[in-house]
Amino acid sequence: MMQVLEVPVSPNLKQLKLIAHNYGMTEEAAKAVTPNAELLEWPKKDKRRLLHAVYRVGDLDRTIKFYTEGFGMKLLRHRDIPEEKYSNAFLGFGPEESNFVVELTYNYGVTSYDIGEGFGHFAIATEDVYKLVEKLRAIGGNITREPGPVKGGTSVIAFVKDPDGYTFELIQRGPTPEPLCQLMLRVGDLDRSIKFYEKALGMKLLRKIDRPEYKYTLAMVGYADEYQTTVLELTYNYGVTEYTKGNAYAQIAVSTDDVYKSAEVVNLVTQELGGKITRQPGLIPGINTKITSFLDPDGWKTVLVDNEDFLKELHKED
Repeated sequence: MMQVLEVPVSPNLKQLKLIAHNYGMTEEAAKAVTPNAELLEWPKKDKRRLLHAVYRVGDLDRTIKFYTEGFGMKLLRHRDIPEEKYSNAFLGFGPEESNFVVELTYNYGVTSYDIGEGFGHFAIATEDVYKLVEKLRAIGGNITREPGPVKGGTSVIAFVKDPDGYTFELIQRGPTPEPLCQLMLRVGDLDRSIKFYEKALGMKLLRKIDRPEYKYTLAMVGYADEYQTTVLELTYNYGVTEYTKGNAYAQIAVSTDDVYKSAEVVNLVTQELGGKITRQPGLIPGINTKITSFLDPDGWKTVLVDNEDFLKELHKED
């Protein structure tokens, strides 16, 4: 009977050695029959960072005012596309070339959206949570958790909602190059999500916290230390496997040096863990920026954007 060669989707060095041993071949030969191994290393070598999060608001000017006067963000770009009946505004704490920002979308005539149960919150690091809360309260911010230490810990936090109902966690920290430090999404299988973001996007698991007394587990994943850059906070609530998405939050964008190779990786990983590619890699008509987009196993959308094209787009608008 012919012996069937069983090969993992993304074999590591130990697995390659085992394959070579079991089938009486060299490690080079084992690599030759696992063509996906090298491809699946690409996200770790690629030049990636979180670029922006896209979501919809009911009054663009009102939100810009709240973010600039309350949070202290800067309005970086503003564009109106009347033929498509929408406007965009990009805001953040530093330039788009180096910082994570929010991309607000206003669709003409639509004043409210359903945020759903799955989207959690953004987080902003500040040196004085108490002072920031009072500043936000003075301009009408809805403080949903007064500032103070977390239960069982010393970290000082607060929660506030913006005019559209999006939640922002305020975290007291020392100076940081990226105050817009977290984006939290709820997931139905935390281990699966961690594997997906590691394999498909090349992120690292930074820390994992289980809180059985509150029936949830969370994982911080990203491209660098969470005190230096923006990270994703993936949260699993015990026993909850699905969430409503609503129509407010849209997606995150991540940079890449090769959208085509990155899409190949995503295609392989979705076969193993779930999710799907929603836009094949290629140019956006009229903008000439190469992108590809996909959904993770929980349906959260990510857009991979070509690094060079993204910078050209920024400088073109300048």
